[in-house]
Amino acid sequence: MDKLSSIMAGEICLSKEPGGAMKKWREIFGVSQTELADYLKVSSSTISDYEGGRRQSPGIGIVKRLVSALILIDEKRGGKVRKQLEKDFKPSKEIFGVHEFSAAVQGQDFLKKIDGKVMANPSKLKETTIYGYTVIDSLKVILDIPVHEYMQLYGKTPERALIFQSVENGRSPMIAVKIGRFSTDMTPSIIVLHGLKKKVDPLAIKIAEIEKIPLIISNKPMQEILEGLKGFEV
Repeated sequence: MDKLSSIMAGEICLSKEPGGAMKKWREIFGVSQTELADYLKVSSSTISDYEGGRRQSPGIGIVKRLVSALILIDEKRGGKVRKQLEKDFKPSKEIFGVHEFSAAVQGQDFLKKIDGKVMANPSKLKETTIYGYTVIDSLKVILDIPVHEYMQLYGKTPERALIFQSVENGRSPMIAVKIGRFSTDMTPSIIVLHGLKKKVDPLAIKIAEIEKIPLIISNKPMQEILEGLKGFEV
């Protein structure tokens, strides 16, 4: 098995909830239960039962088949997800830190963990699932990160929350996200403005509404947020 396959298989086999880990990787690769089942020549209900914990935890043989199937399906689509997952970079801890979750986290659960308040698209948050988060020094990332390197903020998947620190009114981070979208063709699932010094800029809310991204504000101490989210991390 190559490095990516080993990481995927290892996480599923060692997870306390292997079914949840299976579902996480399937969704990261954008593969439906039906498509995966067809490729593996099993029923959709079999995939559903594994992911829902209704079947005995899969053995390494099944896990290897699942991982291989996801990677091969992605290769047939051009390998975009694999290329993103295998992107080798070391983000500057001074500018941003990327964190991955071991399983999917619902938007509402994430909101509670950070004691946040939704400023835009509250209904969207209810149907949002994330697989990680990135903590960003908003001023430094805007000044020091070239637009073409914005993909690094998204770690393994864009289905994550971007938490901007050192925020004045939220305008600059939201403009950066909008500009970055044209370079990376990616948008985060959630944006958090942390420790606002002023009222949220109406333009920041407008951009969030246009991009259909839940916008949250939080004043909970960052260290407490990080400690609270550790329970979800890989």
